[in-house]
Amino acid sequence: MGNADDYVYPSTTSVAVAIPPPKPFFNSIKSSIKETFFPDDPLRQFKNQPPSRRFILGLQYFIPILQWAPRYTFKFFKADLISGVTIASLAIPQGISYAKLANLPPILGLYSSFVPPLVYAMMGSSRDLAVGTVAVASLLTASMLGDVVNATENPKLYLHLAFTATFFAGVLQAALGFLRLGFIVDFLSHATIVGFMAGAATVVCLQQLKGILGLEHFTHGTDLVSVMRSVFSQTHKWRWESGVLGCCFLFFLLLTKYFSKRKPKFFWISAMAPLTSVILGSLLVYLTHAEKHGVQVIGHLKKGLNPPSLSDLAFGSQYLTTAIKTGIITGVIALAEGVAVGRSFAMFKNYHIDGNKEMIAFGMMNIAGSFTSCYLTTGPFSRSAVNFNAGCKTAVSNIVMALAVMITLLFLTPLFHYTPLVVLSSIIIAAMLGLIDYEAAAHLWNVDKIDFVVCMSAYIGVVFGSVEIGLVIAVAISLLRVLMFVARPRTTALGNIPNSMIYRSVEQYPVANNVPGILILQIDGPIYFANSGYLRERISRWITEEEDKLKFAGETSLHYVILDMSAVGSIDTSGISMLEEVERNVNRKELKLVLANPGGEVMKKLDKSKFIEKIGQEWIYLTVGEAVGACNFKLHTYKPIPEAKGSEGQDSIGRSSIIEMASMEGMVAATASLSGTDSLESLLIVLIEPSVIIAASKNHVEPEGRILSNLNVEESQA
Repeated sequence: MGNADDYVYPSTTSVAVAIPPPKPFFNSIKSSIKETFFPDDPLRQFKNQPPSRRFILGLQYFIPILQWAPRYTFKFFKADLISGVTIASLAIPQGISYAKLANLPPILGLYSSFVPPLVYAMMGSSRDLAVGTVAVASLLTASMLGDVVNATENPKLYLHLAFTATFFAGVLQAALGFLRLGFIVDFLSHATIVGFMAGAATVVCLQQLKGILGLEHFTHGTDLVSVMRSVFSQTHKWRWESGVLGCCFLFFLLLTKYFSKRKPKFFWISAMAPLTSVILGSLLVYLTHAEKHGVQVIGHLKKGLNPPSLSDLAFGSQYLTTAIKTGIITGVIALAEGVAVGRSFAMFKNYHIDGNKEMIAFGMMNIAGSFTSCYLTTGPFSRSAVNFNAGCKTAVSNIVMALAVMITLLFLTPLFHYTPLVVLSSIIIAAMLGLIDYEAAAHLWNVDKIDFVVCMSAYIGVVFGSVEIGLVIAVAISLLRVLMFVARPRTTALGNIPNSMIYRSVEQYPVANNVPGILILQIDGPIYFANSGYLRERISRWITEEEDKLKFAGETSLHYVILDMSAVGSIDTSGISMLEEVERNVNRKELKLVLANPGGEVMKKLDKSKFIEKIGQEWIYLTVGEAVGACNFKLHTYKPIPEAKGSEGQDSIGRSSIIEMASMEGMVAATASLSGTDSLESLLIVLIEPSVIIAASKNHVEPEGRILSNLNVEESQA
């Protein structure tokens, strides 16, 4: 425990806590909107510019290629050419595989790797993102649309609904970008994404058992139980030829990935492995006529570029609601993945990408894709990692990839006729295993158990329920945690770090000393209607527990309660009512409420509500140290003594006895701690009247170096 000699009274030259000048209401609203929607101040580049220059800057803002294209060099093109060809070798087999996963015609995977990358290259701000289809969005599309329309029985309607879902996903993404609402995506926390992606990857791998085992009929359910039941109820239909072929190619893909991970400069080996597998598998089937022995192949792929699909959007379909819901969910997931991937690689190369501009780019490329026979695309991590490792310099690598896919669509699609589906399943499984991030889950367990629970909830919900259930559970738990942070802000007791004027949590710093007679509480968060009731009860409990502890230990009783409001950024009327009630409760206990370091917004509202007038400006301090010094000085100066009873003739003696003589010791201690024993020249205790005490220090020097030449006078009436 600390003692009285450790604390000092703040000097008479200390600065009072200021109340900010009033600001017009509309100016406050304007400032709040700007901070909420324009934290990066995107309009600053337009200030003090002529209209023609503003027009050019506006075009460059929405179409970034106009900004960097004039500075593009041949050296950059050589790097982007190599990167583009490399990611094209990965995009072609992955596109076909993911289209099959979405229960869409395989050719749509190639269409989706042609138009969207061209749009993103013009409008995207990331230099490293490689655009294409992703497994999770493909699985969501198959799962959600497959619940209302069977892709096998009614493929045309299913295809039109897929285009419609892509359109609404693009509209949502673009709207979030234009309206500066990108922060909504942040509600998908890192833990949520880790668990959801791992669960989706597990489900995708289980779905590929159909291709690995050569099964023709398979469950439409995505949960573990349904898949296992479908697999083991058809053991008599397993094709050993497909199983052997699938295991061999899967081993080859995992081996190349492991080698490239160990030797990063050979990244191209794992990047070329999927296309190599497709070529080898096609040759093997063609030479051995394996398609006649149970090995399923892709079959005919239509030659030619993307046909228009604007007229195919099913706005009048009875399943429009399902298409909108699918578009919203897949759009948000794709947006979260794409922006996160883009920011990750931008951090490696030390440049900045605008999240809202990325959302606009994603939205426009998906809207354009829905008009040109494409389904949902984003920036997948695996393809972007290959692009990054290949040394790409700009988004031109996406243009090169799109041109390579265009050549494939025009001339090479017949070569994929004999590509075995089992190879596509192996490619998907190899890609999905990389999304199951065991290390991230272990890190969450070590750092934050609640985040680990969120992660596992998403994973279990996806694997044992469905993709939608897992996503809803994870988001619900994340939102609940946010609400808990808001509704239950932490309150901690502070103590004094020895030989300093610093006050920190006694739980975090065991060496911190409690201040006798003073309870210091820190509120870690804004005070709103949602948490005002909790804070009122929690502060009352702190006071009761402190009084009980002091009473049990036989120490100095409690006199002051200091609230450190450094972390209270804002307060509403419910919060002010809470403070008023706490102040009344404290007064009933014959204690005094003291505030330390309230912020500008808090001070303005406390002033307008007359709370400052009620509590007194003199009980609001800049720092906890000043508040403790003032309380401690007064605590050890004023020690009331019961009025002595005596005869009228002894009245003057009785009055003398009720003078606060006991306070002399506290005054000496406080004055000595202020000036230091070396610099204290004299201390005079003068009795001017029986009811007045004057404590004076001559040429007093404080530890901060400030000089008080006048006397410190404290008077106490008997």
